[in-house]
Amino acid sequence: MANQTKQLAGLLQQEGIAVTLIQVNVPYSPAWVGKMKGVRAIFRLVPYLVHLWKSAKTVQLYHVMANSGWSWHLYAAPVIWIARVRRKPVIINYRGGEAETFFSRSFFWIKPSLKRTQIIVVPSGFLEHVFEKHGFKSTIVPNIIDLGRFSISVRKKKKADGPHIIITRNLEPIYDITTAIHAFNHVRSVMPTARLTIAGSGPERALLENLVANLGLGDSVRFTGRMDNTAIIALYQDADLMINPSLVDNMPISILEALASGVPVVSTDVGGVPFLVTHEKSALLVPPGQPRAMADAALVLLSNQILAGQLIAEGVELVRHYAWPEVRDRLLVVYQQALQVFEKSSVPR
Repeated sequence: MANQTKQLAGLLQQEGIAVTLIQVNVPYSPAWVGKMKGVRAIFRLVPYLVHLWKSAKTVQLYHVMANSGWSWHLYAAPVIWIARVRRKPVIINYRGGEAETFFSRSFFWIKPSLKRTQIIVVPSGFLEHVFEKHGFKSTIVPNIIDLGRFSISVRKKKKADGPHIIITRNLEPIYDITTAIHAFNHVRSVMPTARLTIAGSGPERALLENLVANLGLGDSVRFTGRMDNTAIIALYQDADLMINPSLVDNMPISILEALASGVPVVSTDVGGVPFLVTHEKSALLVPPGQPRAMADAALVLLSNQILAGQLIAEGVELVRHYAWPEVRDRLLVVYQQALQVFEKSSVPR
């Protein structure tokens, strides 16, 4: 979500639109506060709220990138209420893959804020359905993929040192890297030269490294940690397959990046993923938490170049719909609608 926000701000600025980017994850000031769990959240929240309040002097509308859980309560909902007090329209761009669970548990507290937004934007049909179930209409504006960075035309020539499988998700429980490692272990039993690169950071790294060691996978698995933009592009260029093992998901940009780079994808069929790709047409989809099914799908694509080529061709065509020229017009219409809705609601009766 942070990468999408930064990318969107830059693209809007290129269109001549003035953007004030208000971050929720700015560096702690003073830096030593970052070591104080619990207290450190206040040192981010208070400056964030102050920045929001002051920004109302110059902005025409607020575009809020929103997520589930405490992220909603601490960072998204306050924007809605500040915008209401400061008489500014607000768009909620909801992106949380855990929306269904979050809404079923906390909708009593969420609903009053949603009712005070001008437009709700979601990136997928999956989230559109979730909002509809709870009585709210939403508009789909998909994630953006930068086809200037991710492209099949710059793929490296295939090497003869075995298939290279990659995972580009954070090392957190909801992304279930554990299942992917077990799946890779089975792939290695059939293709001993296969390699796995896990690109991401997170709290489960030590646990996952221990699993790799216990399975005897040794040097065949590489943990890169968080990668910068140049390194992640190079990683896709060198990959033969991307695995997305998540237990909860919305519209993972990592799948779009892989497809744009000409890398076939095996993913779990959770959340918004089936709204993004079609099984056996643009990717292979498997049930979550089933390493053997994931391994079997991976082996199919690694051994069947005709099928892999068909999925690659379909994937490259699919991602064109997520390029900025396609998304821009839809987003600008939403901005205009939000301003019009707000103006109508502000007219005295």
